[in-house]
Amino acid sequence: MDLRFRTAFFVAFALLAADADASPRTPNGFSLENASIPSEEILRGGPERDGIPALDHPPSVSAAESPWPDHEIVVGIEIDGVARAYPLSILVWHELVNDTLGSRPVLISYCPLCGTAMVFDRRIGGITRRFGVSGLLYLSDMLLFDRETESLWSQIRGEAVTGSSRGQRFSLMRSRQMSWGDWKRLQPATQVLSKQTGHRRDYGKSPYGDYATNERLIFPVPLDRRYHPKTPTLGLREVDGASRAYPAVELVRAGGRIREAFAGKPVSVAYDGDAQIFQFEAPPEIEVVEGYWFAWMAFHPESTVYRAPAARTEGEVP
Repeated sequence: MDLRFRTAFFVAFALLAADADASPRTPNGFSLENASIPSEEILRGGPERDGIPALDHPPSVSAAESPWPDHEIVVGIEIDGVARAYPLSILVWHELVNDTLGSRPVLISYCPLCGTAMVFDRRIGGITRRFGVSGLLYLSDMLLFDRETESLWSQIRGEAVTGSSRGQRFSLMRSRQMSWGDWKRLQPATQVLSKQTGHRRDYGKSPYGDYATNERLIFPVPLDRRYHPKTPTLGLREVDGASRAYPAVELVRAGGRIREAFAGKPVSVAYDGDAQIFQFEAPPEIEVVEGYWFAWMAFHPESTVYRAPAARTEGEVP
């Protein structure tokens, strides 16, 4: 694969996605025999297995040594007093980072097609797993795989969908997406990934061009057209329970912040339209997922949707 990883690669492959595999049971070498999702909806994204190289314990530097500008968006996480930031400019090229914070093995995952950054505990079933990029997609979202069992895992679903790990779930950990400047003010002792990853990539340029702002979807997904497909959306869910979406445009219409009950528990959700950043407060048993509107609704078609009072029609349930 060309080290420059040009934007055009996924466009060309997307045209072939429907006919991508003469042996659909083993795309990119993965068996789909016991898949818990429709195997015909598992598509090649373009690169082969490990064609997008995951990072394993990449080097990090202190905030004082950081090469990143304050406006860089990072995924920040803090565990037992240890804080680390993962710039999207790196994640967009690698999608997965196998790392350890303190004594906790963690997986930082980012799907550029869905805008979803999710952090998981790598300890599953008493075993610390190491993950790679499969090159496969389900509902436009990345399918990762663990190297111990070669099971495929759905990022947004947060569970294994094939192999001997099928049905096992990730433990989703709380993380924050915000500017590097805001994160280091919040966590002054933080570390941040260095650009010295061992790979030749232009970390100052996204290989996806203007994908995050245009309306184009590259792969077939059931589309809820109530909002622009890439509208930033925060989703709350109970495991195997209720789910609710908070589109950024509705939060802005409501004044930026709302407080309400979700699944009988108090929650607070806010969106800063200038910084384009969500803030939230929710009990630990509620999972929080940030991403694009189309992605949340594709995986949660029964989700309720918050609407600002002024946007509701008479008699409409919020």
